[in-house]
Amino acid sequence: MSVRELVVLGTASQVPTRHRNHNGYLLRWDGQGILFDPGEGTQRQMLRAGVAAHDLDRICVTHFHGDHSLGLAGVIQRINLDQVPHPVTAHYPASGQRFFERLRYATAYRETVRLSEAPVDADGPLAVTGAYTLDARLLSHPVESYGYRLTEPDGRRILPERLAAHGIKGPDVGRIQREGVLDGVTLDEVSEVRRGQRFAFVMDTRLCDGVYALAEGADMLVIESTFLDEDVRLATDHGHLTAGQAAAVARDAGVRHLVLTHFSQRYSDPAEFERQARAAGFEGELSIAQDLMRIPVPKR
Repeated sequence: MSVRELVVLGTASQVPTRHRNHNGYLLRWDGQGILFDPGEGTQRQMLRAGVAAHDLDRICVTHFHGDHSLGLAGVIQRINLDQVPHPVTAHYPASGQRFFERLRYATAYRETVRLSEAPVDADGPLAVTGAYTLDARLLSHPVESYGYRLTEPDGRRILPERLAAHGIKGPDVGRIQREGVLDGVTLDEVSEVRRGQRFAFVMDTRLCDGVYALAEGADMLVIESTFLDEDVRLATDHGHLTAGQAAAVARDAGVRHLVLTHFSQRYSDPAEFERQARAAGFEGELSIAQDLMRIPVPKR
């Protein structure tokens, strides 16, 4: 059975707290697993969440601040210790190549798995598979940072009433799907486009063009909201977003499910992030991320 869900491994910004680990997010996508921003402690959080190294196919790092990348060393070594039977690809800003290498080879271990390095140095597609296209967009942060977007190819939805109107039934349904035409009737006449699902991941950034491009039409947007709105000057100065800013992006982009995360330790009431997001006019599904949450991607 195909599963599309976000497994939240950590939600803290800068430093972990008693209740929030450093960042870490696993997107399960029909048998594929994409790990985003493994901060310190991610390997243990994976254990607590029931996630194995075998579940990982890609690792995507937005930038090389510690709360988003210090877990790389442990995760990479665990992939090799468990002898994951498939190759794993790592994406990260090319400007941080030296940091990636230091983390990859932080201590001695035996490499048993092919880990491909695919650094990011420009906007655009990083990988095109039959299941999705993975894109990156530059964000605005004191160090180079990229957000990621996964887009499923569009498909087609067969419309039974149109099939019936043209007298198409039984094996002929499969035939018109395969061949695109049957006795002068085209597939377009008996079906409609089913838009592919879209997932966006936006971490440390100010408002910028990249944020809006990543969020546009997303079924699920995972986005940092480090600060509350009253601290907007701090957010701008340090290259972050507020809850209201993140929610306004989601509102304007037509996001279906908004996941706010990456919370500053200065705030003790997570409900205030929800209140400010709603005050900004976002009316879709809203999750205030907590460690070890599992959030389904909205159905088509």
